[in-house]
Amino acid sequence: MTVVERVRASVAPLLADLGLEIYDIEHAGGVLRISVDKTGGVDLDSIALATRVVSRQLDHDDPIPGRYTLEVTSPGIERPLRTPEHFERAVGQVVNLRTHPEAEGDRRARGELLAVDTDGITVRLEDGTERTIRFEDIERARTVFEWGPGASPAPPRPKRKAHSS
Repeated sequence: MTVVERVRASVAPLLADLGLEIYDIEHAGGVLRISVDKTGGVDLDSIALATRVVSRQLDHDDPIPGRYTLEVTSPGIERPLRTPEHFERAVGQVVNLRTHPEAEGDRRARGELLAVDTDGITVRLEDGTERTIRFEDIERARTVFEWGPGASPAPPRPKRKAHSS
């Protein structure tokens, strides 16, 4: 059983009791990152409580040899897509992805995720064509948050007055 599988087995029931589900677990470079989610999204209070509960459980079960830093987080608005389940949840959304260098076609693709099957995904690219990409050809993928009409990511800055000397 891998570290990720041991951690998932250890903390999934506790997070479920808090009304949270595990979106993803990554263990790399001395960091254990657990992304949690729930319908409607997670707030800071949920993250703080999940961090305390998970930390206590991992201290008790000790599924990871050596030292590590625990991060409990939400998957965010632009979510990483790493598993077939992640892709299934994102059907109908716009995705950005990059393929491995040896994969056929352009390395970068952006468009609406149309379908997911056991082998890969189908994306309607921005030019209207469809492209099917095997899971093993995907190097990195994530959902894309698009601002609606008239929406602005930040309020406009006030204009500065010119000073004369």
